[in-house]
Amino acid sequence: MMRGLILALACAANLATAASTAADAPKIMRLASLEWLPYVGAMLDREGWSGHVAAVAARPGYQVRIDYFPWTRAVQLGMRDAQYAGYFPAYYTEERARQCHFSQPIGSSTVGLAYLKDTPLAWNTLQDLASLKIAVVAGFSNGPAFDTMVREGRLAVDASPNDMLNLRKLLAQRVDTVVIDKLVMRYLMLSEPSLARERDRIAFHEKPLAELPLHVCFQRTPEGREMQQAFNRSLQDMPLKKLESEYFQQLERKAPPLR
Repeated sequence: MMRGLILALACAANLATAASTAADAPKIMRLASLEWLPYVGAMLDREGWSGHVAAVAARPGYQVRIDYFPWTRAVQLGMRDAQYAGYFPAYYTEERARQCHFSQPIGSSTVGLAYLKDTPLAWNTLQDLASLKIAVVAGFSNGPAFDTMVREGRLAVDASPNDMLNLRKLLAQRVDTVVIDKLVMRYLMLSEPSLARERDRIAFHEKPLAELPLHVCFQRTPEGREMQQAFNRSLQDMPLKKLESEYFQQLERKAPPLR
């Protein structure tokens, strides 16, 4: 009788400890993303700058886990699959704002045009690009004005799953120019051997297409709204510009100069 009572009390204590541990453990915030170096990537330090910001802003209530997919797949899963809180890093668009809860900005992206140096690119307005074949990443927004002209058929685009393929198309002269983030282009031209050997042939145009804030797009559910609000409160206390500068300065120091 006594032994049974002791066993029962021990089991109760173990269950209570397990319940307490489970209650103290952070909840998981699973986010869908793409390999978009140097902003986010499984092999990057702290999973990239955007991955680091997301992980820090999600604390103390959540632990971030990032799953990687092609971008269009990441968007689909992040918006519709119940196991995900959302997807990132996303540019703001009015269409997306109707479909998800946008976080406050977690950084920004300078989007511009890459071109071959022996075929100089001169443009002042988007209309100047109308005669060109422009490589873009499928599913990416490239600013409201650019996206509108694409929808209206006034710009001819060639979509690929990622930026690396687009730069290879440019080198092979299959497209005239590539829409790409400035830091993404720099990183790829330094880190990918097949591109690094050709880096002297490609330039990033001094006139940007857009300066676009980056966000986490939380699912448009009560749980998603709760996560977004907690996430935004954490972001308010983060000196993002200073931390971003330090992160990319460290990245620059590790890389040889891009001529």
